Amino acid sequence: MKEIIAIIRMNKVNHTKKALADIGACGLHAMKVMGRGKIHVDLTLLDTMGATEEIAGIVTDSLAKGSRLIPKRMLTILVQDNEVDNVVNTIISVNKEGHKGDGKIFICPILDAARVRTGERGEAAI
Repeated sequence: MKEIIAIIRMNKVNHTKKALADIGACGLHAMKVMGRGKIHVDLTLLDTMGATEEIAGIVTDSLAKGSRLIPKRMLTILVQDNEVDNVVNTIISVNKEGHKGDGKIFICPILDAARVRTGERGEAAI
């Protein structure tokens, strides 16, 4: 089992959810997150990067150049090992625009899982 963590632009969430549902990967969690990568961010371009919410003045170095955090979405998806490539390629195909800030995907091993309702363990739980 693997956990796929994808950080994507906010304006790509619905397209990504639909594409994942189309390949049969319906179970996911989506969270609002704030962050930034290594790049300098021109704050006047936040709208083009999918920022549709006010940042509410969150800064790290009192308006230091490029210090604002950018609103993103973090999706977490649990999949069987043989589904990883299909899910990752789907996320990339929907979110890749060829620009800095398109997103990141992390793939982590899951040692075990348990379904609370039935008590099922392992792959049967996901």
